[in-house]
Amino acid sequence: MKSPVVVDLKFDPATVRAALKNAFRDREVINMADEESRGRDLSGIDYAICWAPDLDLFARMPDLKVIFSGGAGVDKILAIPTLPKTIPIVRFVDPTLTNRMSEYVVLQCLTHLRQVARYAAMQKNRDWRELPQPEAADVTVGMMGLGVLGQDAARKLKVLGFNVIGWSRTPKAIEGMETFDAGSLDAFLGRTDILVGLLPLTAETTGIYDARLFSKLRKDGALGKPVFINAGRGKSQVTTDVVRAIREGVLGGASLDVFEEEPLPVDNEAWGVEEIILTPHAAAASDERALFRYIEQQMARFEAGEALQNLVDVGRGY
Repeated sequence: MKSPVVVDLKFDPATVRAALKNAFRDREVINMADEESRGRDLSGIDYAICWAPDLDLFARMPDLKVIFSGGAGVDKILAIPTLPKTIPIVRFVDPTLTNRMSEYVVLQCLTHLRQVARYAAMQKNRDWRELPQPEAADVTVGMMGLGVLGQDAARKLKVLGFNVIGWSRTPKAIEGMETFDAGSLDAFLGRTDILVGLLPLTAETTGIYDARLFSKLRKDGALGKPVFINAGRGKSQVTTDVVRAIREGVLGGASLDVFEEEPLPVDNEAWGVEEIILTPHAAAASDERALFRYIEQQMARFEAGEALQNLVDVGRGY
């Protein structure tokens, strides 16, 4: 008899329930969004699928064998105090997630390249004039984070003609891309016109996108002023520094999908900055149907004695 699976996903409940109708047909599903599941005895259950799980979930699952993340990031799981130290954690890696993130990154790079926000403001004022227009080949995109998502976005940006360079904490050799590591961060920043943040959240990356970092971006590039795009983790950026950098002319604009506090408070000053394109952590939403298919494949591997894929290194935080 196959183990049940516990689902604790803080996504839209109706969407999760709809996707579960055609998932895990060979085992019981315990959806923590359902009233009847909240007091359920969770002993003897091998699997948990989580995104921002309840703080007591793992304590209630003494026989847990595998944790599946509902997204590419795992910081909300690693932050749970009762997280078992020896239980493997599997990240969600799937073309649907990768493609959505690349769509967002490409869209935002093109939006800033083609000065969409300025033209939108001009339209409101019925101001008919053409702005100076650099081309993609004149612009260097600096990708911070060279995992699956970062490398895919970089490939697609290069197809459009952008020059793309990459940075990761440890050295990485990627064909067709100049890369930098922790010891050469300043050199990387000095070459960058559009900075894209796709870093995981760790102790080292918390607050890394701050005023000091923005001041080191390229100042004489084709865009006039550098641009910051963050679709990684909210706590990696200091939002007040982003706003200040724009107001002081250090940054020409920003696209922010993630924030230190979510939902973003209605009184946060970022809402009122015209040069910031703000989205509600929607750059690469997980497709629940694809997520459940992926987890079914990983469960089948685990139950056949095969190695799980895309395991998290808990020590590194991703």
